[in-house]
Amino acid sequence: MRRFAVLLDANILYPAPMRDIFMQLAADDVIRAKWTADIHREWIDALLRNEPHRQRAALERPRDLMDRATRDCLVAGYRSLIPALVLPDPDDRHVLAAAIAGRCDAIVTSNLQDFPNAATEPYGIEVRHPDSFLSGCLDLVPGIFCESIRKVRARLVAPPLSVEEYLAVLARQKLAVTAAELERYSALL
Repeated sequence: MRRFAVLLDANILYPAPMRDIFMQLAADDVIRAKWTADIHREWIDALLRNEPHRQRAALERPRDLMDRATRDCLVAGYRSLIPALVLPDPDDRHVLAAAIAGRCDAIVTSNLQDFPNAATEPYGIEVRHPDSFLSGCLDLVPGIFCESIRKVRARLVAPPLSVEEYLAVLARQKLAVTAAELERYSALL
């Protein structure tokens, strides 16, 4: 199976439950996950806005672990592409530029409206919502996908979550379709 190269937008890397799934799928060679230093800065800044008691230095540790654990994840050489790109929110141009430079098949983002097809199709880049993308991965490789989810859930120890509790977390993360489809595989999770 050819692994999809996907650029993960900042809203995929924060919140942690979604990030954990995508990182495990990358570790299990289901996807080739990519991002940039700018995307790291975005998700860390968003987390600090929502949780000001957190320390930036503590958040740099998971960033560094992600970069070390995921082969060929950091995209560079994309900044020169930014001025030529037109998106509804000019601040998102760096994401599309990174997807182009990183030769990504898709951008996975919760903000689909920020990446209209007219802007991404000329580069052969799909824009996918995380729920649609993950349910598609589940359909393609259910055994590997379920094993990835089992690994993520097994790491949750404070507190540990039952399968039902974990699927409820996914549903709250706007991954309702994926969570519903995973219910039929609950014995594997």
